[in-house]
Amino acid sequence: MRCTFLGSLEPLVVGAPPLQMNIYRWLIVAYWLALGAYWAVAAIGSKRNIGGRRERTKGIAVRLGIVLLILLLLQIPALRQALVYAQRQVTNSRAMSVLGVGLCAIGIGIAIWARAHLGRNWGMPMSRKENPKLVTTGPYARVRHPIYSGILLAMLGTTMGAAVFWVLPLVLFGAYFVYSARREEQFMITQFPDEYPAYMKRSHMLLPWPSPAK
Repeated sequence: MRCTFLGSLEPLVVGAPPLQMNIYRWLIVAYWLALGAYWAVAAIGSKRNIGGRRERTKGIAVRLGIVLLILLLLQIPALRQALVYAQRQVTNSRAMSVLGVGLCAIGIGIAIWARAHLGRNWGMPMSRKENPKLVTTGPYARVRHPIYSGILLAMLGTTMGAAVFWVLPLVLFGAYFVYSARREEQFMITQFPDEYPAYMKRSHMLLPWPSPAK
């Protein structure tokens, strides 16, 4: 017997020309797999977190809670029907699919660039590092949280180029990232009371525009 949940998702990821849409979707899957592989390798050697296992477990629980909420929302008939309708509109547009693949590639690229630029200072959302270093160059010159920006852009591209139900992770993780960014900035202000407020004045949280006020 087919799983009821998987059956409910099927209309959200099918309904387009098979070969054409498989190319777009597989490209997007490849981008996300590349991000996951890089993240796993780059995590080796990162600085230790302040707070230990308790803080790490709390962060994992929050992210798993968001995933569970997404799965529950997808069981709402009205929402699922709206997503199915939107999916049909998107999959009828080759331009939308190509644009989605492009945005996903750019977003993944930004996230990897920012992660590489952080080096050993990288940590999971809202984590605090021992002996932190304030990084304000490269992708951090104009944007304080470019990893979040890149991941959200990749989610937007995935919504457009692969499956419309990705709009739910985009919205929920977008809210989570904004909350995490604000918490992290509070930590950074306490660690860098002179440098970080000045950095905030010349940069933006997630988007590189408009230009900060002089």
